[in-house]
This record gives sequence, structure tokens and C-alpha cells, in this order.
Amino acid sequence: MTRSALSVLVAAAVLLIGVPSTSRAATEIQFWHAMTAVLGERVNDIANKFNASQSEYVVKAVHKGSYPETLNAAIAAYRAKQPPHIVQVFEVGTQTMLSSGAVYPVYQLMKDHGVAIDWNDLISPVKGYYSSTGGNLYSMPFNSSTPILYYHKDHFRKAGLPDKPPATWDAVESMARKLKTAGVKCPFSSAWPSWVLVENMHAYHDQPFADNRNGFDGLATTLKINGPFGVQMMERLARGAKDGWFTYGGRLNKGEALMTAGECGIFTTSSAYIGNLARASEGKFAWGTGPLPRLAGFPQGNSIIGGATLWVMRGGKPEEYKGVAQFFKYLASTENQAWWAGVTGYLPLTNPAAKALEASGHYAKNPHQKTAVVQMNAGKTTPNSQGIRLGNFNSVRDAIEEQMENIFSGNKTAKQGLDDAVAKSNDILKEFAALYR
Repeated sequence: MTRSALSVLVAAAVLLIGVPSTSRAATEIQFWHAMTAVLGERVNDIANKFNASQSEYVVKAVHKGSYPETLNAAIAAYRAKQPPHIVQVFEVGTQTMLSSGAVYPVYQLMKDHGVAIDWNDLISPVKGYYSSTGGNLYSMPFNSSTPILYYHKDHFRKAGLPDKPPATWDAVESMARKLKTAGVKCPFSSAWPSWVLVENMHAYHDQPFADNRNGFDGLATTLKINGPFGVQMMERLARGAKDGWFTYGGRLNKGEALMTAGECGIFTTSSAYIGNLARASEGKFAWGTGPLPRLAGFPQGNSIIGGATLWVMRGGKPEEYKGVAQFFKYLASTENQAWWAGVTGYLPLTNPAAKALEASGHYAKNPHQKTAVVQMNAGKTTPNSQGIRLGNFNSVRDAIEEQMENIFSGNKTAKQGLDDAVAKSNDILKEFAALYR
């Protein structure tokens, strides 16, 4: 290379160095969640899809453990002044988040950044549960589910039972006894014991769970689960545990391992379990779904939603919140709502998404996913079945499940166990109310 050519290259390099770059690093949005397995993969998918759709923001989806662990981690991070921008909080944390002072209300976030979402598109159970004062949404609906019943078709065939889910608790007991006689290791079990067998059963039968309309008319301070309905439910399950047709599978979703392994004949858990069960059972066993069973002699209510919403934590920067608003707008589109419901088994959160799934033939091809939708539409929303909103609900649930375990093990009668659960829960509720009144 000649000296003159080298000089030209050096001069060009100097010029390039002196030119300021017009590109900048994308703003990072921290999104903490509690999803695992198939559901965790889908959370990563939707974050990656959003990131690929634009170049200004990067959503980093970070798994922080179980629902309680994720909530506790977010609270600790907020106190340390290092909160995530978005945290997924299960429905039992709703009142705790509302009272915390740590959140940037979603309706205000979207208004502040000029991003419009038609909240009227939300299905009524979701909008009714998560709306607060003035009908405003304080968190972004994300993954809503409701419990349904699953049954193992191969075990039913072995026990000489028809290929049809039990519709009543009498039928559950009768079928489970036959499954036990046929040698099925786990005739009946459930995950999320308080949510499915206490909270939802009360709502499903239009029975009050707590005072002040289950916490919607003011902070609840008294549980009502030790009445005739609650006692009757626990006596049946205690009988099942003693006679061997009911297997207690543990707290949270731990019981799902029994169904995933193909051991249970009848099982109740979240509709969001469909994806995990479909993957685990492929090529191994056939299964079906049905609505929750009913207990005779009580009125019709509705099952209540579970799952979680996305809360925005205070402490971020304006440009970061602008990115959060854009991410929520992306999540709210009919296309993404339909995709999310279709690949996870969660309820479609908007009416347009539900119509899109129906019109596309998705439910015809995936009838299991329609079970929860049909169940919700067939129920009656009453003050007892709108939902449950309690302060420090996670501790209340622990108190209930502690006594459920005492009842199932035979250490306490159904009435004594429920009385003790109510007494401890009332102390928890009153302590919370004293802090936030």
C-alpha cells in the first residue's frame, strides 16, 4: 500500500471516529414472573416476540420462583429500591398490592403515556375481579384460569366406568371408590387445595367466604368457611382420605405430579394445567376434562378466576415506563390474546379474542380448552362468586391448608379444623386491616 493510500485510510478512520453514532441501546424492561415448564416457555416466547417487533425496548423475562416467592422477591426489591418494572402477582396478592403503595396503577400508566386500551373488551369475570375504586384497573390482566376436573380415561376403562366426567361430588366419591377397587393408586386428588376445594367450592355454590362481600366492600376481617357447607365438604374429603379414595397431594400445585405421572383417576386443578398434561401424557395415556362437580342442596354460583396479573412497580424511569406501556399494548392485541390463550389453556381475557378462537375452529380442535369457558359462562356471578379479595391472603391460605392437612390426617374433625382455620385467619385479617385502615 502506498503512503498516500494509507493516509487516505487514516483520515477516513479519524472522520468516522468523530461522527457521533445515531444508534442507542434499547431500554431494558425487567419482567419478573412465576411461570415454569410449558408456561414458562410461553412467557419467554411472548417477550421475544415483542422484542422482535420493535427496537426501542427489550423485555427481559426472569423467573423468580413460585407465586409466593415472586411476590416476596418483588416486595424485598422495592424496599431495597431496586424493583423490577413488572411483576406477575397471583390473585391472592391483589389486596396486598393495592394497599402497598408500591404500584403504578396500570390505568394511570396507560393514560400518562397516551396508550389506549379498550378495557371494555375484557371478559366480565376478569374485569370485575381486578377493578378497583371507580372501576379502574390497577394491574394488567395476564393469565386467568379457573379450576376444572380432569379424568384418566384408561383408568376409567379399567374400573368399568363410562367415558364421562363425574358431575357431582356423590359421583366423584362413587367413581373414586370403584377406581380404588380396580387398583388405581390415586383415585381422586387435587392441586391448590384451598383455592380449588375451599375458595372455589364456596363461590361455585354461592356461599360466602368472608365478610364485606368477600373483601370487595371493604377490608375483610372474618372468614365464613366453617358453616354447614364448608363442614360438609371437609367431612366428605376426610372420609375419602380415611377410606383411601382421596389422596392429598400437597400445597400449591404439587399434587399435579400425581396426575402428570398418570396415577390419578380423577383430578381437580387449574385449567392452565392442560398444556403440561398434554405434553406429559402424549403417547402414554388418554384423558378428558369436565366442569367442577357440584354438591347437592346448594344454589348455583360460579367458579372464580385464579392465575395472575402484571403489576407495575414504582421506582423506574419515565422512558422505562413508556416501554412498559408499549409492552402492555402489545399484550392486549386480539392477535396476542388469542395466541396466548390458545397455547397455554388460560382463559381468553377479551371478548374479541374469545370470538377469534371460536371462529378459527380452535375449540373444535382443542375441546379441553373450552371446558373452563363453558363452566364460567354457565355459572351465576353473585356477591359470593365474584371473587375473593383479602389482605395477606397468602398467609390466610396457609392457615386454611394447615388445618385441611389436620382434617385429612384425622387429627381434627372437619368442624374443629375449620374453626381453627377461621380463628387464625381472622387474626391475620384484623392485623392487616389495622395497618391499612
